[in-house]
Amino acid sequence: MAHSRKNKTVRGVLTFIVSMLLLSGSIRLGSIGFAIASSPKELPVEAVCVTDAETQELMAMLNQRSKSIDLLEKAQAEREVKLRQAEADILANLERVEAAEAKLAQTIQRVDSASSDDIGQLTAVYQSMKPKDAALLFEQMSPDFASGFLSQMPPAVAAGILSGLSAEKAYAISVVLAGRNADAPKQ
Repeated sequence: MAHSRKNKTVRGVLTFIVSMLLLSGSIRLGSIGFAIASSPKELPVEAVCVTDAETQELMAMLNQRSKSIDLLEKAQAEREVKLRQAEADILANLERVEAAEAKLAQTIQRVDSASSDDIGQLTAVYQSMKPKDAALLFEQMSPDFASGFLSQMPPAVAAGILSGLSAEKAYAISVVLAGRNADAPKQ
């Protein structure tokens, strides 16, 4: 924005200078025309069109500056177009990422649900077994794994299975069950 304001200021100054030069030139041409009209001799054409070297040099510099500004404005416009395209690309990529995240969340939910269903079904199978037979299986499981099943069973069924386990195994499973929520935040 500051660059645009600076360009407008520079153009305004340049326009003012060019206007003054044109005004000065027209006044000079008017006085030459007056001199020609009042002079009995005709002046050569070169004398009417001649401007001093400083004015020609200034006009050349102004023309060069104008071309430079035009090139800068064109480059700025091209950068703005590229920036808008990059922004559009980023937004499109963001939409694709968000769609992929939503799809991944659905997949995770389905997997979690299926896993919970499987564990629920296996828990029901262990519950329906005789406590003595289930205890033989639980004796072979790690305490963490066994406690997961026992925590989902009714207390009476879990107690029957725990009573069929060795004292060491029953204690290890009890420790895991008791410590499951130890790290949960307390209100």
